[in-house]
Amino acid sequence: MKRTLKRIMYILLAIIVIIVIAVFLLGRSAPIGTLATGERLEKMSSNPNFKNGVYENLEVTPAIKEGVSSFEMLRSFFFGKDKRNVPSKPLPSIKTDLKNLDINENLLVWFGHSSYLLQLDGKRILVDPVFSKYASPVPFGIKAFQMTYNYTAADMPDIDILVVTHDHFDHLDYSTFEEIKGRTKQIVTSLGVGAHFEKWGYPSDKIHELYWGESFQADSLKFTAAPARHFAGRWFKRNTSLWSAFVLQSPTYKLLLGGDSGYGKHFKTIGEEHGPFDLVLLENGQYNEYWKYIHMMPEEVIQAAEDLRAKDLIPVHSGKFPLANHAWDEPLIRVTNEAKRKNRPIWTPQIGQVVYLGKANQFSEWWNNID
Repeated sequence: MKRTLKRIMYILLAIIVIIVIAVFLLGRSAPIGTLATGERLEKMSSNPNFKNGVYENLEVTPAIKEGVSSFEMLRSFFFGKDKRNVPSKPLPSIKTDLKNLDINENLLVWFGHSSYLLQLDGKRILVDPVFSKYASPVPFGIKAFQMTYNYTAADMPDIDILVVTHDHFDHLDYSTFEEIKGRTKQIVTSLGVGAHFEKWGYPSDKIHELYWGESFQADSLKFTAAPARHFAGRWFKRNTSLWSAFVLQSPTYKLLLGGDSGYGKHFKTIGEEHGPFDLVLLENGQYNEYWKYIHMMPEEVIQAAEDLRAKDLIPVHSGKFPLANHAWDEPLIRVTNEAKRKNRPIWTPQIGQVVYLGKANQFSEWWNNID
């Protein structure tokens, strides 16, 4: 009996050692990236909301709603998912030849979640591209939905400006950036995120990291970082780099590339300082009442668009990864219902659909009749 218990203890110890080694090696692997050091860290340290080595939100932002324990949140996450959390069949998508789009047309193509291609004033801008099958650094876990056509990095044209709002795995995907490295001219991102790109071999002179309120000019296009209410981090330590929205201004068009954000006072401030906007792209999906401060509820998305003084709205952050418990189509149903209730224009393109800016487009409720 003692010998059997000893063997079990040795086996358990061996498993623990293996897990510790695996975690250590993964933490040092290329997909994880790296932390800011040197001059980059010095610049970050001068920011007013960078304290004790991490960034803070402008408003108090608990990761979990008050009165909810970590155990309760985890139990709900793992055992409280809607039966329709993942669609029962491949989602419809339009196969568009992105490389042969007329560069003189101002347009947008959404690829699901927060990834989309913009053409504006003759520039191609790729935002938060994630073309991996998993929203994680390892090939298992949170798997992407099946599509009738899956866009990949190989489908992308040469990119003039790559925009990355923050460093979460569902926005900053190592394998995607490895594939487009030789076809990307400039990167605009939040302060601190550039450390990952430098580790992955991107030249430092191509990387333009912005703190909230700072701008980068690319010919006729101006990118200005704006506050968001979220968090960052790719491994165990959170908030070691910044998270942002980006105001994109051309001589004739103004957009807000919203990134991830819970609802807060910052939307009204951005609207007052930079609005009105022709178009805003705001996160709508992967929400839960338990973490409502870091991801908006669909009804708040409509309020945020009003705060921003936006003419038109495209809701993103849905249609690809099941990162929360809700039904896969619930974000689109709720946000369109709220838009109808408030008589607010909303654009709901299908994955791969070409959306022409400044022109009339036709949108359908493409998610209907899919279990």
